[in-house]
Amino acid sequence: MSEGSPGFGGGLLAGAVLAVLALVLFQPLREGLLPGDSPEQLSAVEQAIEEIETSYFEDPDDELYDDASIAGIIEALSKEYDDKFSHYFDPEIYQDFLTSSSGQFEGVGMLVAEIKKGLRVTQVYDDAPADRGGIEAGDIVIAVDGRSIAGLSSKASTTRIKGEPGTDVTLTIIDGADKKEREVELERAEVRIPAAAGRLLETDGEKIAYVALFAFSNGAHGELRSEIERLAEKGAAGLILDLRGNGGGLLEEAVLVSSLFVEEGPIVTTEGRVRGSETIEAVGGALAERPMAVLVNGDTASASEIVTAALEENDIATVIGEKTFGKGTVQEVIELDNGGALDITIAEYLTGEGTAINGVGIKPDIKVVEGDLSDGAPAGADDRPVDEVLERAREEIAAEISAGSTDEP
Repeated sequence: MSEGSPGFGGGLLAGAVLAVLALVLFQPLREGLLPGDSPEQLSAVEQAIEEIETSYFEDPDDELYDDASIAGIIEALSKEYDDKFSHYFDPEIYQDFLTSSSGQFEGVGMLVAEIKKGLRVTQVYDDAPADRGGIEAGDIVIAVDGRSIAGLSSKASTTRIKGEPGTDVTLTIIDGADKKEREVELERAEVRIPAAAGRLLETDGEKIAYVALFAFSNGAHGELRSEIERLAEKGAAGLILDLRGNGGGLLEEAVLVSSLFVEEGPIVTTEGRVRGSETIEAVGGALAERPMAVLVNGDTASASEIVTAALEENDIATVIGEKTFGKGTVQEVIELDNGGALDITIAEYLTGEGTAINGVGIKPDIKVVEGDLSDGAPAGADDRPVDEVLERAREEIAAEISAGSTDEP
C-alpha cells in the first residue's frame, strides 16, 4: 500500500540525508574497532560491535553490520513516529524487488494488505493460481517457501511471491475462517488483472452501474472511465464505485481518478519536512454528475482514501461501508551505495479540505458492516452470498434516481 510521488521535486534529498546519516554514524562498523579502544570513547553500539568482534564464536561479515545498522535506524524511526510504512531493503531483497517490477515476472493473482504477521489477502481473482489453490479473502500469508515474512514490507513480501511463470511457490497460510495453518503450493502464471471491472445492475426498476476499481496502477483512470461510459450507454443512471480492498497505488492515478468526478478544486495536499507543501488540483474533464455511492472497508487505503475524501467533500457521492484504513503518507524507494534501498515515508497527505487521515481513516456516511465478505469471492461476483454493503448502496442510489426523475418537469 505505498505511493509513488510523481510531480514532486527534490525527491532524493530527504532520503539522501538519511543515507548519509547511516554512512557516517556507522562508518566504524565498516572499518572495524580496535580492541584497545576505551569503552568510555565508544558509543553503546560501537562497544557492542567491539565485544562481538572480540568474543563472538564466529567472524561476522561486515555487510551484516551495515544491513542491521540501517534496518535498526528505520525501525527506530518507525517506532518513534508511528510509521508503519518505512522499511529497509537489503541488497538481495532490493534486487528481487527490481526484477519483479520489471514486468518479466508474474505472480499468483491476489491483492494483499500488509499486517504484522505478514500479508492479509483482500482479493482473489477468478481462476488465478491463488483461486485454484483455495486461497480466500481473509486468509493470512505468514511465510513464503518456508521463510517468514512477518515484519517485512508488502513490497518485499510480494517480491518473494512473484516469479517466473511456470515456477512453484509455497505459501504458509492461516485460514481466515478457522485460523488453522496450512501450506499451499502454487504454480506462478501470467495473470492479467484489469484495473477496473463493472456490470449493470437493476434495482426497483432503476439501472445502476457497478464498477470495482482494484488498483491505482498506470492507466487505471482510463479503464475506470471506459467502464463507466460503457455502462452509461446501456442506460445506467447511477453509479456505485467499489473501493473495498483497494490498498492504493500511484498518487498521480488517485488525482486522475478523482478528476473523473471532481471538475475543479484541490484533490490532495502533500506536506513534507524537506519537500514543503504542495496542493494538487483536479485536471478537469469530469464525467456528468449522477447519483453515486462509494463502497469502502478497513482495507480501503491510501490512494483509495484520497478519492473517497474528494468525492465526499465535494458532495458527489455517499460513502457506504466501514471506516477506511487511515494511510495518509507517501513513500519513495531510494537506492543506497551498498546495493540496498530505503523505502521511506517522505510526506503526509491531506484531503482537499486539509484534513489529515493518517491513522484516522474516513468514516462512512452510512455504516454497514460487511459480515459476509470473507468468503473469498471477488467483490461483485455473481455467485457470492448477499453483499449487504452493495445491497444498501443499490437501495440508496435507486431511491436517488427515482427522486430525481420525480423532480424533473
